[in-house]
Amino acid sequence: MEFNFQQYFNRTFPFWNRITDSQKEEYIQNSFLSNFKKGQFVHDPMGQCFGMLTVYKGQLRVFIQSENGKEVTLYRIDEGETCTLATSCIMDEITFDVFIEATRDSTLVVTNSSYLNRISEDNVYVQNFIYKQTTEKFSSVMWSMQQILFLSFDKRLASYLYDEVIRTNESSLVVTHDEIAKELGSAREVVSRMLKYFQKEGFVILERGKVEIVNKDAIRKIAIES
Repeated sequence: MEFNFQQYFNRTFPFWNRITDSQKEEYIQNSFLSNFKKGQFVHDPMGQCFGMLTVYKGQLRVFIQSENGKEVTLYRIDEGETCTLATSCIMDEITFDVFIEATRDSTLVVTNSSYLNRISEDNVYVQNFIYKQTTEKFSSVMWSMQQILFLSFDKRLASYLYDEVIRTNESSLVVTHDEIAKELGSAREVVSRMLKYFQKEGFVILERGKVEIVNKDAIRKIAIES
């Protein structure tokens, strides 16, 4: 079945009915679908200015990386959400580099940056959408940085586990210690030690590639207590 850009943009972008018919046609002409396998890089600091990414299917992870390869996840982009940080070449205010990878097999709707540059200059609704999306994502970045700087690791890990239980509506999380370490900007060994402590206390059960939450109230208490 052929993908209908017109219908998708109409239900996804609040600015769609604020642009002219000719702009809609040109917008569609400058957009395309792109598929990525789980673990594949979508964008890196050395890559070209890709454009605006909207997740049709799958999920993206946006993260930063230190010189020694340590990763810190800033936020994720779920289905129906848009990532504007790959459009940094048209936004002078973006002054740091990010990596974007697919955390699942993903299909993205990509609108190229050169066209976005033109239409955002001509249409304030498109410009406002891009800046609103970017502002919201920077709020997520600041939250991530606050977690790293001001919370002890047991609280950060408990918060991550509790948030994942709420997000997935599952008590059994399919995730490795290495993946959690990347999410939290820590070392795998640190994650493993704290998970083993949680297991000893009866909060979780650990299996290979899986963490089962057996005492959600205790995990929540660790996450929220001052």
